Amino acid sequence: MVKEWQDGTLVLNQPAGHIENDESALEAVIRETQEESGWLVKPIGLLGLYSFTPFEGADTYHRLCFLCEPITETHTPLDDDIVSSHWLTYDEIMALPHRSPLIKTCIEDSQNTPIVPLTFLSDQFLSPVLTS
Repeated sequence: MVKEWQDGTLVLNQPAGHIENDESALEAVIRETQEESGWLVKPIGLLGLYSFTPFEGADTYHRLCFLCEPITETHTPLDDDIVSSHWLTYDEIMALPHRSPLIKTCIEDSQNTPIVPLTFLSDQFLSPVLTS
């Protein structure tokens, strides 16, 4: 988990971000986790696809939530908006303020939701018609 500032409040978040051009979802998970937590991880499964609209008229956020195994701490500098990264227990996570309701939902789901195998994902979804 990472702690970051949001509107003047220190909040808890999962490492997250965007999928860059020419990058697979799994490559993005590895990159974003390293950039935000300083850890190299190995994705082991997909927990789910989540959607959240913070208020009427706002953008809707779509999140692919992956479960990962830690490989090694890389000691690389964290992204500027990240204050620190932490390994926390379920109870510790639930007791802290979260950046959005998605955080709590994903953490709760990690306790009792079946994991989707990574073979469910395909990086061949971009057809030449869509990319030209």
